[in-house]
Amino acid sequence: MIQSQKRWRISRPDEQLVSALEQALNIQKVCAKVLVSRGFENVEDAKNFLHVTEEHIHNPFLLNGMDDLVERVQQAIDAEERIMVYGDYDADGITSTTVMMKTLESLGADVIFKIPNRFIDGYGPSERLFQEAFDEGVKLIITVDNGISGLKQIQFAKELGMDVIVTDHHEPGEELPIADIIIHPGLKDTTYPFPHLAGVGVAFKVAHALIGEMPKELFYLVAIGTIADLVSLTGENRYFVQQGIKQMQRTDSVAIEALANVSGVEISAINEETIGFMFGPRINAVGRLGEAAPGVELFLTEESNYALSIANMLNEKNKERQAIVKQITDEAIELIEQENNIQGPSVIVVGKKDWNPGVLGIVASKLVEKYYRPTIVLGFDEEKQMAKGSARSIEGFHMYKELAKNNDIIPHFGGHPMAAGMTFPLEHLEEVKVRLNDQAKVCLTEEQLVPVILIDVPLEMDEISTESIDSLRKLAPFGMGFAKPVYCIENIEVGSIRKIGSAQNHVKLELKQGATVLDAIGFGKGDLADEIAPATKLSFIGDLQINEWNGRKKPQLMIQDARTNEWQLFDIRGIRQVNRWLPTIPVGQTIFVSFDEASISHFRSFIQEKVWLFKDLVEQRIYADFVTVLDLPSDEKLLVQLLEHHQWKRIYAHFYATESTYFEGLPTREQFKWYFSFLTKRKTFALKQHVHELSKHTGWSQGTINFMSKVFFELNFVRIEGGTLVLNDNIAKKDLSEAPAYHQRAKQIELEQKLLYAPYIELKQWFEERKAVQTVPEEEQKWI
Repeated sequence: MIQSQKRWRISRPDEQLVSALEQALNIQKVCAKVLVSRGFENVEDAKNFLHVTEEHIHNPFLLNGMDDLVERVQQAIDAEERIMVYGDYDADGITSTTVMMKTLESLGADVIFKIPNRFIDGYGPSERLFQEAFDEGVKLIITVDNGISGLKQIQFAKELGMDVIVTDHHEPGEELPIADIIIHPGLKDTTYPFPHLAGVGVAFKVAHALIGEMPKELFYLVAIGTIADLVSLTGENRYFVQQGIKQMQRTDSVAIEALANVSGVEISAINEETIGFMFGPRINAVGRLGEAAPGVELFLTEESNYALSIANMLNEKNKERQAIVKQITDEAIELIEQENNIQGPSVIVVGKKDWNPGVLGIVASKLVEKYYRPTIVLGFDEEKQMAKGSARSIEGFHMYKELAKNNDIIPHFGGHPMAAGMTFPLEHLEEVKVRLNDQAKVCLTEEQLVPVILIDVPLEMDEISTESIDSLRKLAPFGMGFAKPVYCIENIEVGSIRKIGSAQNHVKLELKQGATVLDAIGFGKGDLADEIAPATKLSFIGDLQINEWNGRKKPQLMIQDARTNEWQLFDIRGIRQVNRWLPTIPVGQTIFVSFDEASISHFRSFIQEKVWLFKDLVEQRIYADFVTVLDLPSDEKLLVQLLEHHQWKRIYAHFYATESTYFEGLPTREQFKWYFSFLTKRKTFALKQHVHELSKHTGWSQGTINFMSKVFFELNFVRIEGGTLVLNDNIAKKDLSEAPAYHQRAKQIELEQKLLYAPYIELKQWFEERKAVQTVPEEEQKWI
């Protein structure tokens, strides 16, 4: 058995609907299956999704307050009032700021921008920067990608005499700031039909309203901010990202050229993954470690050398950020493991002095991936006695709402259902832990603590081709709200398995279904090679990609997870060196059992885990998922009893035997007849002294001669006097099988033939015929 790492939730799309979409839209069957599994039940809806156009873009004046915004900004431009665009330090905030700056500059405004410093100002509006803006003659502040939670700071700006327009998309609180105008697609009283715009999407809507037409030349900025901020890639966002990616693929933007250069990306190959995994982290890095203003300058400049110098700086910052993230993650895991309290519905709250607050969101994401619990990671400022950090959540725990229940001790926070930032007095740390854990017990179940993976399409392997994989790009861009499809191939055989990579931590498989063969790669899944027994049928989930090598294209599956409910037999017979097979066994889940007390000491010198004597294992009712049978039993009935003890999910068969008799076999009756005639003629034979000579004369092994001598002794044909065989008088006729030694050797040879030397298929069949149903009540079982 191989247990999947996640709960698989497989969609089984209706075949009639699939066929209808396939024919009506002239798309590959795989594409049709994805669309049906995502809820598209008629051709028109699917067509609109596949071919989203400018007609699907909503009028910006549907946003409450937009008319007032246009009037106030035009008034500022006419009066030559200085305007400040106040942004945020992440990729969404940086692109939002750029969109607003380019728009206002194109309208002739006197405009500057400011981005808060994460370490000095924290998240959102800053009184320090608002005072600075006032001192510099600013009359109008326009926030982008922030402001909705800045009640106190916006009041401060108003008291200074400045007007404030808030444009934001973050979760609004119960109380809104006293800004002059608020543009937000998700407010309760809004008439805007699409609430999922990123901050840059809201800024773009403002730009559209101010200019009077859609500023299409800014699509690339909207695409970057939208993807990087992980908002839903449906509706308008899908159109913005599609157009933005096309724009970048044929760009004349020096910023995009510079980012592609430092990321090692071909401009023509830019897609949503390029933005999400290459551009986004580099743009975010600068704000995580210091001033984010260079990010805006990168997108505002038209000078290629300057753009490249900034992009190189962002690249170095990203490398620095990666090293810091690894260090903090390692330290956080150590602290969590020390507390060892991740049981049942719980929230992880972990912190330490001087952890860089700029990367704590990334660390929180890594901890959620490892433990699958809502997680808050904090940096402690012991001088100010404050805790500041980021949170990431799981389905079922609305992080923003759960934090809001504690605003008496967490006075400053903001974010979304799945992510948030916060600052609170260090003295409240333990109370925060207690309250959030109590809240988790109310809204999370044990089942919700196992991550779910949604699988769109179960496929037959003959449906997978380079053409079908290529066709999936029609469904792009993939992201939040329309994730990249996950595919499932069920109950297939594995033809070949090998570990790859310098550390042997990846695996390459050849999957077989009938005559069809498919390559599969599992990065970081090298252990899977040790978990797949021969002839086991497995199910795999993952992503489909095209592997191109030496001009030849082949489809391949990128494995995310695997499972099988079959019990498995692992053949480690004949591998004498314990250190060769022991690393392939998950020792914490495995019982090591021996039938021979004398051989236990041999194995204990290699195996740190307890080695159980079979009778003790049964008497004490000890259980585990897996069992390693270390040595050969003296009787197959003992092995059958072991199989009846438990429904083992894996059996590792070693069957170590100190002496094997299989290849020597039983001497023939002719051999026994000759040897008896030899003894009859001599009456006595000094066996101990002359066995070597007799062996040389007959060609029999000394072991065979000794065995036949023992059989004659047990049948009372001879007696042994000081190592000499003496023929007895009046010998009664007896069959050889009456000698215990003969009977035991015949049984041993048969047992070795069945268990030690049988081909794998025969051995597995032997186990299959004897595996029993578990009969011991669960409450009486003692698990290792």
